[in-house]
Amino acid sequence: MTRLVAIGECMIELAPTETAGLWRQGIAGDTLNTAWYARASLPPDWNVDYVTRLGQDRFSDEILGFLTANGIGNGHITRDASRQPGLYAISLSDAGERSFTYWRNQSAARGLADDPAALTRALTGATVAFTSGITVAILPEAGRETLFDNLAKARKAGTGIAFDPNIRPRLWEDMDIARHWITRFASIADIALPSFDDEATTFGDTTPEVTRGRYRSVGVAEIVVKNAGRSIAWADGSAKGLATNLPTAEPVDTTGAGDSFNGAYLAARLLGHGVTQSIAAGHAMARRVIAHRGALIPTDAGDP
Repeated sequence: MTRLVAIGECMIELAPTETAGLWRQGIAGDTLNTAWYARASLPPDWNVDYVTRLGQDRFSDEILGFLTANGIGNGHITRDASRQPGLYAISLSDAGERSFTYWRNQSAARGLADDPAALTRALTGATVAFTSGITVAILPEAGRETLFDNLAKARKAGTGIAFDPNIRPRLWEDMDIARHWITRFASIADIALPSFDDEATTFGDTTPEVTRGRYRSVGVAEIVVKNAGRSIAWADGSAKGLATNLPTAEPVDTTGAGDSFNGAYLAARLLGHGVTQSIAAGHAMARRVIAHRGALIPTDAGDP
């Protein structure tokens, strides 16, 4: 049985509508978004599970119901009696670029690695486990160690590890700590899905090819450097290349673009497609997403 497991923080989303002053409540979060688009891209008999920690409040119940209704497994989600899900609001520029305001300091997901045995159960038998730098950033030091150890053990047992560094400086204590943990988690990844803009800011990379080379140097075999619709540097074992002339679209809202790329890309790879074909699938999904408001779009939404 093919099974993708995504690990991270699921949040309540407030997205602006076309009517000034009105907001739409949604459910999203970077690794959840990836799970959503992977689920939409995979056959219905393939399993996609989500692993997080929620509260025991109404919004947490809504999240569990949302996952079930959309075919994403929630059987490995733990509950916290004293915390609730985080919240974020999206602000959009005229060009569709987004910024976020967060309320997440007391998010229950900060304790998702508090139970190592629960993580082990969640990862057992997974074909691929996916997590992100955001997930790592919100955890306390002990939680980071626990998540790392569990992923490393799962990898030894045959689970492929996919990692999106998804670097958000405001979540880290300082950038030296961010660079340490991003590099450490990359060292146990089979697939890395970095975004060039983040990597240039954090590591000083001058080109996507430099980013690709840095992740290859820590042992990642498969790398796709997302590049905001521009040329994508990739590697697959000893092969490497540049995906160019990718079709573009005018963005309405870029929220979730990289996450949707990840989900469609991973689904394509699980279905046996090559790296370049999977890049095309990821890019096509991201083009659809930026034509809509919010992180999660209807799965039957057409191309822009």
